[in-house]
Amino acid sequence: MTNLLGLAVLVYLEERPMHAYELHRQLLDRDAAQTFRLSYGALYSVVRQLDAAGLISPSGTDRAGRLPERTTYTVTDEGRAETRRWLSRLIAEPQHEYPAFAAALSLIIVLPPDDARTLLEARLERLEDDVGAIAQQRTAIVAGGLHPIFVIEDEYRERVLGAEADFIRTLLDRFDDPDAGWTEPWRAYHQGTPDVGASENTTDTTGEPS
Repeated sequence: MTNLLGLAVLVYLEERPMHAYELHRQLLDRDAAQTFRLSYGALYSVVRQLDAAGLISPSGTDRAGRLPERTTYTVTDEGRAETRRWLSRLIAEPQHEYPAFAAALSLIIVLPPDDARTLLEARLERLEDDVGAIAQQRTAIVAGGLHPIFVIEDEYRERVLGAEADFIRTLLDRFDDPDAGWTEPWRAYHQGTPDVGASENTTDTTGEPS
């Protein structure tokens, strides 16, 4: 299994046996939707896959009023071992994650530079808002008595978004700096100027300067 929601289920079930509805509620209460792609349908599918793989197993059923009977699951010994293997691999081995922003940057040349600047400024503003909101929330949680280790993923997100904001500021500075030479070839590209960025001194196939 590669769905990271499965890893979250394994870890949560180590705390105590739960049924899928309670798992979903616990994940929502702990703001896990910021980290995992979370929906009840996705969670139910993951629970079935973990059960089929022998990583969790039914430990009982319960019924509340007229609600359908619910199966409670517990993590198996193999599930505990897989949790540690999976988590260790994720922490120790950097993964290439194909971020959407990197993909957009690789194609940004098709936008006129002024349009690109406007869009980057808008992204920077949103990033600054997000960084501030995450920092404020994390500070409030820690001030309430929770140890910072339990919200370390929020600190990571704050640092990553902050680094992206710094990158965009640097990029915008390059646009403004005439000595950097970034906007001139970009504008020439949109004006259809041939050989943009090519050296004026070219060499023909005989090795002689042309």
